[in-house]
Amino acid sequence: MLHAPPVLTTERLVLRVHDVSDFEPMLALWQDERIYRDITGRASTREESWMRLLRYRGLWPLLGFGYWAVTLRDGGRYIGDAGLADFHRDLDPAIDGDPEAGWMLHPDHWRRGLMSEALAAIFQWADGTLKPSRLVCMISPGNEASFKLAAGHGFRPFCEATYKGGAVRLFERLRPQA
Repeated sequence: MLHAPPVLTTERLVLRVHDVSDFEPMLALWQDERIYRDITGRASTREESWMRLLRYRGLWPLLGFGYWAVTLRDGGRYIGDAGLADFHRDLDPAIDGDPEAGWMLHPDHWRRGLMSEALAAIFQWADGTLKPSRLVCMISPGNEASFKLAAGHGFRPFCEATYKGGAVRLFERLRPQA
């Protein structure tokens, strides 16, 4: 079992394990309406953001995969999160057992291709290390930027579901053929 995430480096980013110094910037992001509008529908509290940070860090020793802190290669500033998880969501159909991709990027860095760069590195790592038969993701209706990002990385819709009382679309990315 992998106990710590690998550091992934791209042209402009370093993806690394979360640490305590990420808490305040993470809290600020999850209290930004542009971030939570299409994800949770409300700002996260300090406690929820702290639990999110612990969850992201804790996925790795339990599952061998998890979330990375997305940081700028130039200066190391935290700008978001991306990775894979198994959150055991109450969904029908269930997606438990399939790594679920997720991402969030500070709005100051939108439309620059940074999250696409991060996801390319993550999916390359996953394809080579985890070798999952598929990856899944869940996106709220109206989140066109995430629909486009997911499609650009090979995700295709496979059904609509209800999660916590709201409609969501489920997408899958089948393992690339060698």
